[in-house]
Amino acid sequence: MAALPALFGLLMAVVVTGQNLDITPREAVRRVGDDLTVLCKVPYPIDACRMTVGTTSYRLIPNNQEEEIVYAGQGLQHGECGAHIKHIKEEWNGNISCTLPPQTGQIEVIGTMRLLVAKAPANPQLISPPQPAFREGDGFMAQCIVPNGRPAAKITWYLDEVQLLAGIHQPVITSEPGSDLKTISQNVSRTLAPEDNGQKLVCRAEHEALDGPREAARQLVVHYPPKRLESGPITIFGLKLGGEGRLNVTIRANPAPTTEWTVGDLVLIPPRSNEDGSITALEPLHLGGGFYNVTLVLARVAKEDVERTYYLRVTNDLGREEFAVRLSTMDEPAGVELETGAIVGIVIAVLILLIAIILVVFAKATGRWFFAGRSHRTDIPDGADSEAPLPPHDDVKGSENPSHDHGEYISNGDTKHPEKKPDTAV
Repeated sequence: MAALPALFGLLMAVVVTGQNLDITPREAVRRVGDDLTVLCKVPYPIDACRMTVGTTSYRLIPNNQEEEIVYAGQGLQHGECGAHIKHIKEEWNGNISCTLPPQTGQIEVIGTMRLLVAKAPANPQLISPPQPAFREGDGFMAQCIVPNGRPAAKITWYLDEVQLLAGIHQPVITSEPGSDLKTISQNVSRTLAPEDNGQKLVCRAEHEALDGPREAARQLVVHYPPKRLESGPITIFGLKLGGEGRLNVTIRANPAPTTEWTVGDLVLIPPRSNEDGSITALEPLHLGGGFYNVTLVLARVAKEDVERTYYLRVTNDLGREEFAVRLSTMDEPAGVELETGAIVGIVIAVLILLIAIILVVFAKATGRWFFAGRSHRTDIPDGADSEAPLPPHDDVKGSENPSHDHGEYISNGDTKHPEKKPDTAV
C-alpha cells in the first residue's frame, strides 16, 4: 500500500510537467551590453517567478524594477514569468532557465532557452593557389576560413563588387573539443575567362559581434591570346579623299600585344613610318581591362588607298589574330533597331494573318460561312460534260424518275434535282 502514494505522486508530476509551457525566445544571439527579454508562460496562475541566468538564480518580483535583471510580464496571476536582462555579460553565455511553481501543489514547471553571447571571430583568411597568373580556361579554386566566432560567421564571395552565386560550395562549420567557438570555411571554384583579368576576388565575413564586415582578397591575373571584338573584315567608314585617315582597330589581349601592319609590300611595326611619312603605325594604346586601340595613320587619303586592303597582325605570347581592314568614303550605314513594342506588334500581326489564312482554307474545304452558297454536282459520271443542257420536257415524259422533269431545282447537299410542277388546267 505504501507504493500507491509514490505512484500517485509520480503520475501527478508527469501531468504537471507535461503541461504546455511556452518560452519566448527559445534561442537568442546578443552582443555584450545588449538587453534581452525572456518570457515563460503557463495557462494557470503561478505562485512565484524564478529565473536562472548563468550560475545565479533570481527571484523576480513584479514591483521591483531596480535590479540588473527585473520581472517582465502581465503578472503572476496570468501565469507569466519573464525576465528583462538590461545588460548582457560574457559569462552569461549558455542556458537561461525559468521556474514556475503553481499556487497550489508542490510540482514546479521549468523551461529553458539558449543564449549565445556573440564573440567576434578572427580575421578571414583567403587560401588560393600561389601562382601569380593564370591562363584563360584554367580551373581556379580558393578557400575562405573565418575562425573562432560565436556563433559561426557568415561568408559571402564577391568578384569586385558583384556577388558570386555560381561555383559556391556548401560551408563547413567545426569547433574544437570543449569549446563553443565555431570556425567556418567555404570554397569557391571557377573556370577563368578574359573578363576575370584584373578583378578582385573577395571573401567577406559578417558577424553579430562585428560593427562591419571584414574582408580578405586577391587580384586575379588571367592571360589570354589576342581576341577580335567583331568577326569578318573591318571597314572604316566616313573618310574623305585628301584628308587624314585613321584606321582604328580595338582588340583585347593579355599580356600586352605587339602589332604589325602590312600595306602592299610595306610592313610597319610601331612606332614606325614609311620613307615619306605618309603612313604611320602607332603604338597600341591601352584602354584598360585588356583592351587596346591599334591605329594606322594615313597623312592624305588617296583614291588608291580606298581600293586596297590593309592587313593587321596582333601577337602575344599565347597566340595571334589577323585582321583585314578596308576604307570607305561613305557614311557608316545605320542599323535598324526595333523596340520591344514594335517587335511584339509584328509578331501579333503575323499570327493574325496566319489565323485568317487557316480559317479561309477551312471554310472553303467544308463549304461553310461565305462558301455555303456554292455547291458542286457530285452525281456526274466521269468524262461527262458538267455544263451539258438538260433535255427537253417531252424527252423525259414517262420516265420512271419524275424528279428529272422540268421545274425548280432543290439543293440537297451538292446534288440538285428538279422539282416537278403540277399540271395547270387551261
